[in-house]
Amino acid sequence: MKRFGSLRRSKKRKEEERAAGRRQSGPPSLTASGMSSPPSTPTQTPSPPVFSVEAQNPTPERGEPHSRSPSEGTLLYSLPSASARPPRSTSRQVSGLFEGMLDKLEIQGAASDVPENDMYIHFMKSHKCYDIIPTSSKLVVFDTSLQVKKAFFALVANGVRAAPLWETKRQSFVGMLTITDFIIILHRYYKSPLVQIYELEEHQIETWRELYLQETFKPLVSISPDASLFDAVYSLIKNKIHRLPIIDPVTGNALYILTHKRVLKFLQLFMCEMPKPAFMKQTLGEMGIGTYTNIAFIHPNTPVIKALNLFVERRVSALPVVDDSGKVVDIYSKFDVINLAAEKTYNNLDVTVTQALRHRWQYFEGVLKCNRLESLDTIVDRIVKAEVHRLVVVDEHSCIEGIISLSDILQALVLTPAGGDPKESVTE
Repeated sequence: MKRFGSLRRSKKRKEEERAAGRRQSGPPSLTASGMSSPPSTPTQTPSPPVFSVEAQNPTPERGEPHSRSPSEGTLLYSLPSASARPPRSTSRQVSGLFEGMLDKLEIQGAASDVPENDMYIHFMKSHKCYDIIPTSSKLVVFDTSLQVKKAFFALVANGVRAAPLWETKRQSFVGMLTITDFIIILHRYYKSPLVQIYELEEHQIETWRELYLQETFKPLVSISPDASLFDAVYSLIKNKIHRLPIIDPVTGNALYILTHKRVLKFLQLFMCEMPKPAFMKQTLGEMGIGTYTNIAFIHPNTPVIKALNLFVERRVSALPVVDDSGKVVDIYSKFDVINLAAEKTYNNLDVTVTQALRHRWQYFEGVLKCNRLESLDTIVDRIVKAEVHRLVVVDEHSCIEGIISLSDILQALVLTPAGGDPKESVTE
């Protein structure tokens, strides 16, 4: 049996680097609302990200970025005046993911006594959230006093799906702004193309949170960089979220936003180094992974507003588009909805989904599919390589049978073998 364990870079060295980074960062520095580019694959060690703004810099127009280049750290979306700033990002040197997501695993820790079916559990418990943070990552952060509309435009400009929210009064992160918030606002307040959505045009983030959270308050769910990846997976699935902020408990710094996709990519990168559990050869049908009943779907001529209603009411992150025969012809995801902000067409949601999908600003290769007779090993490889969040399960005629998501897969690989079953449909 193969042996595996920690990373090539010793944990001692990494702890020393982290300690050095904390000493450099000092106590949390305070700033106005900030925004940066999305995390990127490292090719070289960048200069440390910094949230602070030089005092002599002229105050930017409300909602406009400071003239700081992405390579220097963070582009900041600031208010005209601010007495406080969010925590300064910690400088760090970490083995990067993907192009060296981590360098190839060096066999260190003994795992010869680990049962084959528990290999992935052992792997996830042996690695910390800090291990998965890329060498170069830039975080989008919004102050809660920023206008909702400008915040969503900023998400579009940076190609990200969510951002932590910093509240100046509390001097802490208080939540996340996601595409789901954009969808809920449209779902709640859209009347017709002739009526402006005042709540989107004028409200600040804090106003929206006060109105919305009166009914569904959920405190910010975060995790420490020292927590295991097993704990991260459990938290993601148990709390039915797609994004988990990694926040340093010592400095208060938000280091990274952890996702199902990132975790599965990390695990899959090292699967070849471990004995393969027998269940990886089982088919989806045999394992019962995925959702196969009461599937939410739409048709090509479904109005966008009805699709948004389904997102909210059914708490799903994507809707397969099927024709009259039940054949899958496209898919409309929550991420596609952000195109409404990019195109500034959110005031007319009576257009069809087909019309809306013509404005996709990312290349779309087509619907990624699978069938119940394919093995879990094949499914993991396909979904990771395609870098998608789900596969549509179809029959031999390409008619929809179900959907399998990243959370379904991580549940099967990590939590089910461990005896944990917090599975429910996951929301954005």
